[in-house]
Amino acid sequence: MTDGMTDGPAGATPRGAGTPEAARERAVRALATARERTALLTSCVEDHELTAQHSPLMSPLVWDLAHVGNQEEQWLLRAVGGREALRPEIDGLYDAFEHPRAERPSLPLLSPDEARRYAAEVRGRVLDLLEAASLDESSPLTDAAFAYGMVAQHEQQHDETMLITHQLRRGPAVLTAPDPDPAPAHRGPVEVLVPGGPFVMGTSDEPWALDNERPAHVVEVAPFFLDTAPVTNAAFLAFMEDGGYDRPRWWRPEGFALLRSQGVRAPSFWRREGGQWLRRRFGRTEPVPPDEPVMHVSWYEADAYARWAGRRLPTEAEWEKAARYDPATGRSRRYPWGDEDPSGERANLGQRHLRPAPAGSFPAGRSPLGVGQLIGDVWEWTASDFLPYPGFSAFPYREYSEVFFGPEYKVLRGGSFAVDPVACRGTFRNWDYPVRRQIFSGFRTARSAVAERPAPGDGVPPGGPFGEGAH
Repeated sequence: MTDGMTDGPAGATPRGAGTPEAARERAVRALATARERTALLTSCVEDHELTAQHSPLMSPLVWDLAHVGNQEEQWLLRAVGGREALRPEIDGLYDAFEHPRAERPSLPLLSPDEARRYAAEVRGRVLDLLEAASLDESSPLTDAAFAYGMVAQHEQQHDETMLITHQLRRGPAVLTAPDPDPAPAHRGPVEVLVPGGPFVMGTSDEPWALDNERPAHVVEVAPFFLDTAPVTNAAFLAFMEDGGYDRPRWWRPEGFALLRSQGVRAPSFWRREGGQWLRRRFGRTEPVPPDEPVMHVSWYEADAYARWAGRRLPTEAEWEKAARYDPATGRSRRYPWGDEDPSGERANLGQRHLRPAPAGSFPAGRSPLGVGQLIGDVWEWTASDFLPYPGFSAFPYREYSEVFFGPEYKVLRGGSFAVDPVACRGTFRNWDYPVRRQIFSGFRTARSAVAERPAPGDGVPPGGPFGEGAH
């Protein structure tokens, strides 16, 4: 990053920054919104369902409930406020690194009532602390209420995790939400050209951005074409019906071996019955909606589809350039639509719905280049490994990002319908193992603007079965 570079306009006030009072009000709202969602996700089932482990991939819901309170106590009451520990004896029980998810049900966890009382006591003391906090630049944790924003984002991330647990649990539906409005017929192009050249990736001035989003740095990206919407269920079904799951030519060897060993034949939660494909969604069964973005697919499935279509997954830098770059000004914006916070007209976020919106929804949320639904609906797999940016510095602890850097994890971008706006930005980076399918993950595809010769043995014929951009 060169001296004086910013991801905003020259001389601009750092985005989201303002007076300490504005930061305080934002922190109070963010904490309250997260806690309301936590209460919703843990009050809709009986206590025995809170303490049960619905999948070895996930914690019991009661673990998440106490964990968010414990993290809030450790960071806000102890680290920021310098207060004495309320329950130091439980720190180890709720240390995610000390206890993998599969063994958490056997731990002496707080009961649901105890977890609720503990989290409520912590929150009451945090609000008292926040009311008198200076929120100035004397500490990186208090500057612009960063630590409070970090804790709110952490709770919202666990809320998304708990929503995944609800999807995995067996039993009747307990969550409700209105469906998204039908999308108007999208008559635009199926792909757009993203111009080559440099752009500013990441951020150095978003007050609540986490360490892996930092610092802002210039990246050179070659011109490429990108889908204007995520790949839909109907498009993915065409891949399936063409034998996509049976042909190793489309697959990474390790991915094909995995799907064979696990008997994978379709996205998670799909099943074939009575001549049609059905899916289970939060305790309800419905026909697979053809126009929704495909969801619950692994990175290997996304990569195989892209190869079958004669395309590829976008790199993380390509995805961010498409989502943030404004060709009219040459600057990187906070979101595809500009610098304004998300709204219901621009993106499907915050568990407002319990499903992705149809492809082509939210025209007000499109980028200047015409790319839609880059924020919300489904997390989008990229081709990139999760690696640090040049100049990365771990803050406030290594275990948030640094210990995960490496080729074992692939980057996802854009958020999903299950992500709250506080934990979703044009710079926000998510990551997971490429085998993961329970997460709310989908994808879109790209192709280089200049034809590339396939690498020897990669098994990708030029153009794919439908030619360029046909899906």
